[in-house]
Amino acid sequence: MKMKKICLVLLICFSSFTLFAQHLYVTTKGNVTFFSDAPLEDIQADNSKTAAILDADKNEIAVQMRIIDFEFPNKLMQEHFNENYLESEKYPTGVFKGKIKEQNNLTVAGTYQVHVGGTLTIHGVTQKVEVPGTIVSDGKQLKLDFKFPVKLEDYKIDIPTIVFTKISEIVEVSGSMVLVEK
Repeated sequence: MKMKKICLVLLICFSSFTLFAQHLYVTTKGNVTFFSDAPLEDIQADNSKTAAILDADKNEIAVQMRIIDFEFPNKLMQEHFNENYLESEKYPTGVFKGKIKEQNNLTVAGTYQVHVGGTLTIHGVTQKVEVPGTIVSDGKQLKLDFKFPVKLEDYKIDIPTIVFTKISEIVEVSGSMVLVEK
């Protein structure tokens, strides 16, 4: 009986140690931008309310944003984006979940070139993606920068033929965010 109690106490202690030893980095103010380079007009929108969490021990990252938080230079563009293309009432969030392929100790200060394999869900469609990026660590916080292409038809985002020359079939998604240790 005494041995069972000792084992239980050790199990609780080790579980607590593992819980507190995690290196989690978070933000709710990350910036994600998409850019469409088209013959008639370039279109860019920014979302500065992107949430992200990175588990440095497991090399896992999750990023989530509300689609409606993308801001355009033109309110009409923003309205069309939310109502006609991304249907943000029906599909309110975009989510990326992935795992860093390289084995880096992100708790050590340095600059790391990374490739994150994972899934991107937008417009109700989930696709596998690989995102290249850079992580700069000072030991207490991480600065993430990334850029990757998104093909609109892969996510069933229809562009009406009347505006087809205004919007590129492939948009560039980029981001920059600072995550602090939690």
